[in-house]
Amino acid sequence: MSENERQTEEKIFESATEVFLKKGMDGARMQDIANHAGINKALLHYYYRTKDHLFNAVFEKIAGQMFKKFAPVLDENHSLEEKIRFFFQEHISFLQRNPRLPVFLINELNRNPERIKKLIKNLDINKLWSTLEKQHKEEFVKYNITKETIPQLMTSIAALSVFPFMAKAVISGLMEKMGYDFNAYLEARKKFAADFVIKAITK
Repeated sequence: MSENERQTEEKIFESATEVFLKKGMDGARMQDIANHAGINKALLHYYYRTKDHLFNAVFEKIAGQMFKKFAPVLDENHSLEEKIRFFFQEHISFLQRNPRLPVFLINELNRNPERIKKLIKNLDINKLWSTLEKQHKEEFVKYNITKETIPQLMTSIAALSVFPFMAKAVISGLMEKMGYDFNAYLEARKKFAADFVIKAITK
């Protein structure tokens, strides 16, 4: 692939990402993506034959980037509390930079549940648990965290981070009526949510 072709493909991919995030799979048209990229539709189809093909590539890259972002959660050099604080700091910051991402992911996963199965097919859940349990054995015993309760803890942590973005229109409106700035609320939430979870598991 020549440098010009590589640049064109990158431009298409960036444009497709923007359009899909804004309109979703069903609402986006190949013509929208071509217009956003400043190319003709025929050239777009040369690089990506179908909208499904292009969408799959965009979705998998976005999801992959998000999962990769939180690899330090498995770092054995951090305590459980440090990992919880790291998650909220990094996850909320990531969503601040990509505020449309939560709604996009939820909508598309509901539209095509098989997609998430494909994304996690290589994820060894038992190995993940074993790694965390080995790293934090004493903490897990102390805080009564078990293999059966870890899904509850993980989904609760994710919800505390994601919900403000899923319900931004409502929450930002309420914040405004109360005299709070939504962005300031998000910054404060990075610490508040971490403190909330840590207090919940250590009480």
